[in-house]
Amino acid sequence: MNYADRGGDYLIGVKGEPRNAYGNITAPLNGFLWDAAVRAGVSVRSYGEFAVEKGGGQKEQDGKIAGPYEGAGGALVGRVAPDYPPYDLKVPDAKRVDAWLAEFRRFEQNGELPRLSIFHLPDDHTAGTRPGYPTPRAMIAENDQALGRMVEAISKSRFWKESAIFVVEDDSQSGPDHVDAHRTVALVLSPYTRRAIVDSTLYSTASMLRTIELILGLPPMSQYDAAAAPMYGAFQTSPNLAPFTRREPRVALDEMNGATAWGAAASVAMNLEEPDRAPDLELNEILWKSVRGAASPMPPPVHAAWVRPVGEGEEADGD
Repeated sequence: MNYADRGGDYLIGVKGEPRNAYGNITAPLNGFLWDAAVRAGVSVRSYGEFAVEKGGGQKEQDGKIAGPYEGAGGALVGRVAPDYPPYDLKVPDAKRVDAWLAEFRRFEQNGELPRLSIFHLPDDHTAGTRPGYPTPRAMIAENDQALGRMVEAISKSRFWKESAIFVVEDDSQSGPDHVDAHRTVALVLSPYTRRAIVDSTLYSTASMLRTIELILGLPPMSQYDAAAAPMYGAFQTSPNLAPFTRREPRVALDEMNGATAWGAAASVAMNLEEPDRAPDLELNEILWKSVRGAASPMPPPVHAAWVRPVGEGEEADGD
């Protein structure tokens, strides 16, 4: 409803119940993955996802962690890490990982790691070329470094032999891509995943959800994840317990946008203080030219349809 511009406002992640009397029809009737987990008795911890400032406190403007934070509503009330910042592009993702790692070390000591942890590392959204912010490639490099720190820490912990980490990029729609704008990066890391391979099976976000549900013993939440193909091709039966080691960025993380950067004025005019408020195509072009050069034309988005041809002797559904 929201992404298709059909009148559904983005009200998710604000204070209050996600599905409420004010008509927030963009929220699922029975909640989200964490709601399903809690209903099934599965322990949950959220790091930044659907978190809000506790008591209406003001966000700090210099990149320091404010807080504490609490769940916006639903099953996340009482299940949000209080020191892990929600969406705020002024806060580097490294500070988020620092806050998570402090909790994770405590879980290593007491063995009480929740079975489902939800993380967000939002700085790969970038601030376009808004002056005063790191360049898009610096923000994405810092985001990658933060993810690498998390994976390395988990893979070197006591929990690794029973862990599976699922990573998907946010907001893949309308992105420039030489095949299709619907595509995005998806990673699965576990002792039971096949390493150094590319699984070219056509998966969807619902496929990732369905795989997580199967691991946790959760029933499907809707017809979409019930019908989605689980990510079986990414896994193997024999574990490989070798840990991961992060790589250091090849981009200077302190590379800053200049006042004369292409798209700087447009980036200043965008709403970057809230998630998913910036105009997709305009921001995409700014990102493209920031990385590839102002004279490089952005390729138009490709939105293909998936059609299964009916073989000889078959009848199409409904015939």
